[in-house]
Amino acid sequence: QGDTLPTIKAHLRDVTADLGKLAEYRNVCGFPVSGSLPVTYPHILAFPLHMEILVNPLFPFPLLGLVHVRNEITQYRAIGNQEAMDIECELVGPDEVGKGLEFSIITRVSVEGKLVWESVSTNLFRTKTSVEDKKDKKEDTFSADNMDYWSVPDNIGRRYAKVSGDSNLIHLYAVTAKLFGFKRHIAHGMWSKARALGALEEQLPKGPFKVSVAFKLPVFLPAKVQFQYANTGDTVEFRIKDQNGEKPHLSGQIQSL
Repeated sequence: QGDTLPTIKAHLRDVTADLGKLAEYRNVCGFPVSGSLPVTYPHILAFPLHMEILVNPLFPFPLLGLVHVRNEITQYRAIGNQEAMDIECELVGPDEVGKGLEFSIITRVSVEGKLVWESVSTNLFRTKTSVEDKKDKKEDTFSADNMDYWSVPDNIGRRYAKVSGDSNLIHLYAVTAKLFGFKRHIAHGMWSKARALGALEEQLPKGPFKVSVAFKLPVFLPAKVQFQYANTGDTVEFRIKDQNGEKPHLSGQIQSL
């Protein structure tokens, strides 16, 4: 594959959210009604561009088996529900990590030529299964101020697939997930991130902010999970864990800029 991935870019001009689809997305992810887009929604609008990059003949990795490991969003200002956006995506990487190769898709959203939102979505192409990843072994010192229990329904993968366009078979049914080696179907990582941010809507900074998450163990459906968070003023730390609060599914941080 060489040291760097080929330059692959994709863009859309003059994109406006469909209000019906937006309302369904809010419903599936638990975002309240608002005059501006949920912070994760531009990711949905950019998803066709991500797919365009991943199926490009120059893209060197097989689509099946890619693991979404991290997602970082920076919102410079809220985007109105009906604002027209230009969306640009590009492929960067790869970086060698203990388990294989990581690459990212960078997405930039502009309104009238001004950058308002950007994200870095990082995927792992696993080349080694036995290597210890040192970074994963750090002790999590997070201590929650607030905790809630969520019931994640069996059909959440199908519902999220409908509003996001991400119909990967590992998320839809137990029988389709088993084809890919999973014991049951699993929730989308970006649904988990959106669900957490919907729950934290009141805590989100009014000015520019960054929200970073790392996806840990999959959420097998249906599930009961713990949602934990702590607000320190400049930062909100949050976690999704199994119902016993032991195994991590997602860790995240919201930071004012």
